[in-house]
Amino acid sequence: MQKLLLTIDKVSTFVGQFFSWLIVALTLMISWEVFSRYMLDNPHPWAFDVMIMMYGTLFMMAGAYTLSKAGHVRGDVLYGFFEPRTQATIDLILYIVFFLPGVFALTYAGYFYAAESWAVNEHSNVTAEGPPIYPFKTMLPLAGAFLLAQGIVEIIRCVICIKQGEWPSRIQDVEEVDVGKLKEMVHVKDEDIAKLDQFVSPQGSTK
Repeated sequence: MQKLLLTIDKVSTFVGQFFSWLIVALTLMISWEVFSRYMLDNPHPWAFDVMIMMYGTLFMMAGAYTLSKAGHVRGDVLYGFFEPRTQATIDLILYIVFFLPGVFALTYAGYFYAAESWAVNEHSNVTAEGPPIYPFKTMLPLAGAFLLAQGIVEIIRCVICIKQGEWPSRIQDVEEVDVGKLKEMVHVKDEDIAKLDQFVSPQGSTK
């Protein structure tokens, strides 16, 4: 079971990292459009629509990735003090009551929303020469499906935690610097840091 959970984590991580490159593409596109508009006097009417769609795609496709890293914002003032079983029980209730209905509705409605857009070959009417928006609307059910799959994984994790009393492991990605490990890597001891601090401090310089 744990192997299956980590596999879904890997898929969510891959999807999130893949679509994160839209940040680079979006930065380059905005830079070029500003240069083209103000230096070459050649603005592109479709650029605004494309920028919005790129940012929206990035935002939606990062949902499952963020959930797999437990990175969504939560009000954990009291939550952090609870035992793992209590945390898992609260999460399980919230997933079932709020998460599953909402994400299922997003996926289900998004499918028909995108299908209708493809059927009429929908283009943006916000600006002149509006680009096609049916690829963008396709991201709705796709993002919902990835988020739903990751949510089911999190529900299973809650059940495992309730039974075993501790949270199962998850795929690690970007971590904060572990000062202890950093000290070990560079072979620095606390006594050495104290001596250095004494040496560079004003009081230490007078000795």
